Amino acid sequence: MELEVRHLRALCAIADTGSLRKAARQLGMTQPSLTTQLRRIENTIGGRLFSREVTGSRPTPLGQSLLNRARPIVAEMNTLVSEVRLEVGQTAGECLRIGSTGSRAVVGWLRRLRARFPDADTTIHIDVSANALLEMVAEQQLDAAFVHEVEGAPLRVPDSVRRRVLLAREPQFVALAETHPAAAAPVVRLTDLAGDQWMVDPTGDGEGPGLRRVLSAAGLNPRVVYGDYLTASDLVASGEVVAPCQPTARSRAGMAVRPLHGDPLAVGLYLASRVPDEGDPAGSADIDALFADLEHAYLEIAWASDAYRQWLVRNDSPLVRIRDARPPVPLADIGLAGPSDGA
Repeated sequence: MELEVRHLRALCAIADTGSLRKAARQLGMTQPSLTTQLRRIENTIGGRLFSREVTGSRPTPLGQSLLNRARPIVAEMNTLVSEVRLEVGQTAGECLRIGSTGSRAVVGWLRRLRARFPDADTTIHIDVSANALLEMVAEQQLDAAFVHEVEGAPLRVPDSVRRRVLLAREPQFVALAETHPAAAAPVVRLTDLAGDQWMVDPTGDGEGPGLRRVLSAAGLNPRVVYGDYLTASDLVASGEVVAPCQPTARSRAGMAVRPLHGDPLAVGLYLASRVPDEGDPAGSADIDALFADLEHAYLEIAWASDAYRQWLVRNDSPLVRIRDARPPVPLADIGLAGPSDGA
């Protein structure tokens, strides 16, 4: 097997994320496929490139030597692809590339962007890692990205990237089984969940440490297990685990979504874009438009969730005043009419 740029890109992703699982998600492939690819690369090189440890994957001396040579090649290829795409976009029409960590607001955001820029080829890249998206913005692989930052776990923001605040503090709710005793109350205390097992996605930047910090501050030390949130939904409904969730999360059969007393868990919501070049007002105007559409999409999805809407009103959130200042939009017009999303 001959080494290709995609192989070097995979090695860089493993080194940057420190995890085969995170790297696989970033590269858009399965973990077993990436593991097989790494084994083939190591067989071609003739030595181990990463040591598998409890804390993740770390480059061996041979791996670090290869990475030192691979990174300039990958960076040059990224620049080449970005420049060619820019030229193609200038001759064949606009190309709008956006990214996001998981959010139910993305559907409404995309719909508005396609209506605003009907001639643009608009694409979306979803990644659980906000840091990976920020790097893609910095490398001009994305024009903008909607990301969240776990409170107490700052993101790595490249110098060439700026962030615009959508919401400085979004409370994180908890998903628990409908049969859980705490689900009978409109607001859940962390102490009500002292005997429960928690589940968190380890690939979300800062989410595991953020949860442990909050639990520790409350004097709790429950068992925390790791898994993706799609799997967590089934385990939550069965009563096996409880899990933090976005306040806009849709309740499912057997599952309830409730705010936490005192809102100990929170994230900041941002739209990230490259720092505009001097004398380029058009670039700034486009980002303003992206932000306005994102804000509108988020407001609508927030207001469609019973649990979150009640929280917003109860806490006199600025979102209430922003929404009141906008003309109402029928839920049917944005595809949200039907059963309520809240618990």
